[in-house]
Amino acid sequence: MKDSFTVRDLPLSERPRERLLKLGSEALSAQEILALILGRGTRGESVMMISQKLLGRFGNLKGVANASVEELTQTKGIGPAKAAQIKAALELSRRLDADVGEKPKPVLKSPDDVVDEVRSQLKGKKKEHFLVLCLDTRNRLINRKLVSIGSLDTSIVHPREVFKEAVSSCAASVIFAHNHPSGDPEPSKEDIELTKRLAKAGEIVGIDVLDHIIVCDRSYLSLKARNLF
Repeated sequence: MKDSFTVRDLPLSERPRERLLKLGSEALSAQEILALILGRGTRGESVMMISQKLLGRFGNLKGVANASVEELTQTKGIGPAKAAQIKAALELSRRLDADVGEKPKPVLKSPDDVVDEVRSQLKGKKKEHFLVLCLDTRNRLINRKLVSIGSLDTSIVHPREVFKEAVSSCAASVIFAHNHPSGDPEPSKEDIELTKRLAKAGEIVGIDVLDHIIVCDRSYLSLKARNLF
């Protein structure tokens, strides 16, 4: 019995590589694209089965692309090596898109700028979502990352997770933003204590914490403007 299943176990007309060569890459399904990236399956599970499990778990290719290596390896048949293949292939696609007609990066110089950038992501959420926005030396947005979902405390918003993205992005500074589903932007004691803790961590790693914005559907509050950290 073979140790693993590969795309070669499929009928010739159904193999993703042969379909790509005959019909072009645009003819492939998301499942087939993932199968080509992975190359082979594992004992008892074909590469097509594993690809379908990934799409079922994460919803679509974008969901797979946004998943962490740790999340990917929770799918049976995906080890660190295959997770790395997936991340590398989808990152290549992302960078190619970025090279073609990328819009100018937004410059975040005021709380209003930050709110404009994050409101659509936070609007209407029933739980608190904590975002970190990574900026370059000119206050241009490099990227933003959802760090946690749920009431803010030090157990779910840890400096390690907050600054991991900033360090990997070579950010010069960061701005935090989270929503208050209640509609009241007034910071809680936990909000203030967490911001102070993160600001101290930022000093240690050499990344400035410029502000922490609490965003509601109809209002917002800047902790920096209130001198709360």
